[in-house]
Amino acid sequence: MRTKDALEHLTPYQQGMQIEEVKKQFNLNKIVKLASNENPFGYSPKVKQYLKTKDFNLDIYPDGHASVIREVLANRLHVSQDQLVFGSGSDELIAIIARTYLTPQSNTIMATPTFPQYKHHAIIEGAQVIEVPVTETGAHDLEGMLDAVTAETRVIWLCTPNNPTGNALEYNQFIDFMNRCPKDVLVVLDEAYYEFLSKDKDLQAIELLDTYKNLLILRTFSKAYGLAGIRIGYGIGHEVIVNALNVIRGPFNTSSIAQELAVIALEDETFLQEVVHKNRQIRTEFEQFLDQLGWTYYPSETNFLFVKTPVSDDVVFNHLLQKGFIVRPGSKLGMPNTIRITIGQADDMKALQDILKTVE
Repeated sequence: MRTKDALEHLTPYQQGMQIEEVKKQFNLNKIVKLASNENPFGYSPKVKQYLKTKDFNLDIYPDGHASVIREVLANRLHVSQDQLVFGSGSDELIAIIARTYLTPQSNTIMATPTFPQYKHHAIIEGAQVIEVPVTETGAHDLEGMLDAVTAETRVIWLCTPNNPTGNALEYNQFIDFMNRCPKDVLVVLDEAYYEFLSKDKDLQAIELLDTYKNLLILRTFSKAYGLAGIRIGYGIGHEVIVNALNVIRGPFNTSSIAQELAVIALEDETFLQEVVHKNRQIRTEFEQFLDQLGWTYYPSETNFLFVKTPVSDDVVFNHLLQKGFIVRPGSKLGMPNTIRITIGQADDMKALQDILKTVE
């Protein structure tokens, strides 16, 4: 049977090595997974308690409109309920955006390296992909991205903070970009790591939606909220954009459990702030260690660091793997001699320091 021609150039998503897989391969009792930017502090205790007491009606389809979480988020973000669209993680929303806006006659612009699903789904839709390399500091080259715009450009992807480099966009540069970007080009602002941003890096993008009606913001419960396993994310934008996405979106694309647990997670602001505080403190200590070790890294506003390695990233990856630490080799992200390290628990990060000292 014949598939789309584009699929000949793609492969299924290659996830990082899983804990049980590494245990068996190297006969290890403990594995520290620092490869997928998951929350090492888990999720809200209120969510855990809710799971113990709640009886989910699993025989009934979920609310396709996601009414409860929609109302809670709309009130929290001070937007209309019609400005929200929900997905099985922001990953699904990226696929929906590509299917809604991209065609073989169009092109789409993104940084490189950045979150690979932008490119993946653009290729599936047959669109031309224009990649603009990040700057030496790992930041988006916004000027270069504007220069790449043509009459066929339909979507521009901005990941802030950027995955994998960790950089966040600067407010003045972003405003200048939006002012100069054609109004018929959708600008997707992927803020998957939004909750980790320091205040001076927060674009306050929601407040800009009335001014820039071609702006769509993506956020997720997978990172700071620690709910990666239930898969729920959301987009915020003009009603016209959201309505178009809802035409493509499946009718029951987020589960009842995901919708309910997201509401509970939103209520626990104390847990969220603890996560952000611990992450920043442990990241700072690890940065100081890397400075002493003489290894360089990109400035990060996230729960991970993108580190330049003095030897091949495969050498470092395999050395760490044998010691029970899973990280993400940069060569798989288009950046050889780098590794992406999720910020883990304090004790695990100190153990990692000892191992990195032995890299040769």
